[in-house]
Amino acid sequence: MAFGWIDEQAALRRRAGLVRSLRPRPAQSPLLDLASNDYLGLARHPEVTEGAARAARLWGGGATGSRLVTGTTELHTELEGELAAFCGAEAALVFSSGYAANLAAVTALAPHGTLIVSDAGNHASLIDGCRLARGTTQVVAHADAEAVRKALHAHDGPAVVVCDTVFSVDGDAAPLARLAGVCREYGAGLVTDDAHGLGVLGDGGRGAPHAQGLAGAEDVVVTVTLSKSLGSQGGAVLGPARVIDHLVNAARTFIFDTGLAPAAAGAALAALRLLRREPERAARARAVAGELHARLTAAGLAAVRPDAAVVSVRAPSPQGAVRWAAECRAAGLAVGCFRPPSVPDGVSRLRLTARADLTEEQLERAVRVIRRTRP
Repeated sequence: MAFGWIDEQAALRRRAGLVRSLRPRPAQSPLLDLASNDYLGLARHPEVTEGAARAARLWGGGATGSRLVTGTTELHTELEGELAAFCGAEAALVFSSGYAANLAAVTALAPHGTLIVSDAGNHASLIDGCRLARGTTQVVAHADAEAVRKALHAHDGPAVVVCDTVFSVDGDAAPLARLAGVCREYGAGLVTDDAHGLGVLGDGGRGAPHAQGLAGAEDVVVTVTLSKSLGSQGGAVLGPARVIDHLVNAARTFIFDTGLAPAAAGAALAALRLLRREPERAARARAVAGELHARLTAAGLAAVRPDAAVVSVRAPSPQGAVRWAAECRAAGLAVGCFRPPSVPDGVSRLRLTARADLTEEQLERAVRVIRRTRP
């Protein structure tokens, strides 16, 4: 039977407690949300939703083609200009998703003969970029600048180091400044995904590279998503203008993909302008994360100290994590549930989002539910 192996894989997943399923949510959910990536609480902000609606009314429901055909609107270039200026980059290029942006950056900047040094904790989109690139990938220990140094020292030729700025599972930060120093020592480029840093870290949320003094560096390329702090959809690559020009001509997920929908571009632009006007949202997200970690730790839970807005709480097993998340949901709290193969270390955990708009009452309620439902 065609695809008969699928049934065998499904049975294995069921036995291991690793079955995943879609759970459509209503427009208005009664759950307290600590599961989404809406770090600044902007996805439903009136200015952001109006930005999306206004763009759709003006430009239509879709971009109508790839960016090099009809898919680039004046709105896209406006968003790219303001995003680059906000993050301190020379130029920016918007993609239909952060995933597509990461695939583009890694594959287009690591041709045959290039060594790609990839952190063991990198997001799946960076890992897939490494797999698709024609360069040779070497995976090194998580957040270990010395491991990166050893890999570069043993290689003679072009190289690029690839890592998240803030890792999505535990919320810990990469040693960006040290990594940049090692890269410069060996003439390597640094490609870093700031999906979980933009809007949370740096001056007014300008991101982790900006906070580490790397914004605008000629040897640093930054990818971001528009779907987390900016509450929209899409992604972008930020960097030197010559790198952006190269991506326009060489990145397959740019050349052959339909452009970002105008509504998403309009929403992201509105959110970016709101963040510029209200920079305190970034500090608030970090403060909520710190408070959430402190209260969970005080309750005896194994919470990982956050470097941005992600708070991870260890669970005893994949099955225990699934039950824990389900009991939280039954008690009115939505939390993320990460388990193999989504976690590279095999340790299951709840993943909590510390949003800037969480109130004191909501924070206390979340901790109470998590503590009461622990396995």
